[in-house]
Amino acid sequence: MNARQLPKHSLNIVDRPLSKNRSEVPTVSLSAFAYLFSEYIQYLVDRANSISELEDRLEKVGFEVGLRVLELLSYREKVLRRKTDVLDILRFIHGPAWQYLFGKTADDLQQAASADDEYYIRDYDLLVSRYISVPRSYEPFNPGTLAAGIMRGMLDSAGFPARVTAHFVTHKDRQRPITTFMIKLEPSVMQRQAYLEAAKKG
Repeated sequence: MNARQLPKHSLNIVDRPLSKNRSEVPTVSLSAFAYLFSEYIQYLVDRANSISELEDRLEKVGFEVGLRVLELLSYREKVLRRKTDVLDILRFIHGPAWQYLFGKTADDLQQAASADDEYYIRDYDLLVSRYISVPRSYEPFNPGTLAAGIMRGMLDSAGFPARVTAHFVTHKDRQRPITTFMIKLEPSVMQRQAYLEAAKKG
């Protein structure tokens, strides 16, 4: 009996067809996610010798996820044409991708005032930063490094290589710090962007 003849509930996640309803997003129990992610962080803490090593390992995991998420969402959103504009891919990450990953769009997308190759995406209450407990010596650790890796993977897969870092920013009106992602695009991306803009102008 092949996969097509099996009842849908008995198929594994690879064999199940993608939903034809784009508004139907599969979800995971928040408590289950919080437990698994917290346990994974503890697993990394036990094997890392420093905060930078811990964040580096987490960022690499996010990068691999990002490579696959972009391909999946491009299929779901019927985005068959490759994005060539920086703002287009950043809006896609800020909107549909964030919605798929974290259940809501990111809160802000801005270009740096002093640099054309820098952009910021902000999330006022990042899901992966909740419910995480680490030893006191690891308090500067930022779980948002996972999301930074996902963003870097998506950008790299789309042909926009960049350095993405996660930062905590305190706000007087908020109990929890805001997570700000700084996106620094590679020079090759900016050169291509300048060429495309010049070509549009004729």
